[in-house]
Amino acid sequence: MEYRFLGNTGIKVSELCFGTMSFGGDADKSTSSAMYKTALDAGINFFDCANVYQMGIAETFLGDFMGKERKKLILTTKAFFPFGDDVNDRGASRRHLFDSLHESLKRLKTDYIDIFFIHRFDDSTPIGETMRALDDMVRSGKILYAGASNFAAWQFMKAQGAAWKNGLTEFKCIQPMYNLVKRQAEVEIFPMALSENIAVTPYSPLGA
Repeated sequence: MEYRFLGNTGIKVSELCFGTMSFGGDADKSTSSAMYKTALDAGINFFDCANVYQMGIAETFLGDFMGKERKKLILTTKAFFPFGDDVNDRGASRRHLFDSLHESLKRLKTDYIDIFFIHRFDDSTPIGETMRALDDMVRSGKILYAGASNFAAWQFMKAQGAAWKNGLTEFKCIQPMYNLVKRQAEVEIFPMALSENIAVTPYSPLGA
């Protein structure tokens, strides 16, 4: 396994990241555990999760599996999509992001997340509020870096602009869909990432 710097963060991750969306869904706990161990044996130190993967089950499984290996791993999770029936259990508002992060930390049995992704751009919340919340999370030590998933290039740079203007933490990573069928990331996202030295961690490389 080869390891690469994650953008300009200074940390190294395996060139392959293991996505855990199947944990608790297509894969029961024993199968998920076997998949996790196989990834570790292959040298993977980078594991991607989200609170909505099986509505928290994937995070719970991953938290159970990591144990003492946690400090060797680069761990991601995400927040945005609905996680309950309440009208505020969704979005990238300060309230929902903090609620989501605290619950994810419990399920993952860790006291910090390496990369906390906003799972989608929020049209209803000022981007400055979202970036301020992420900055407070970084300052509190609950997350190390912030990332954006499913953002267009202009949405990503709008967020960066708000961070730069107000002296807040900026996004270090973008996560677009990318595979041989869906190649739109080549048009604007990849050139932007190259220009700004932003890490790119594509998802669905085999088209799901």
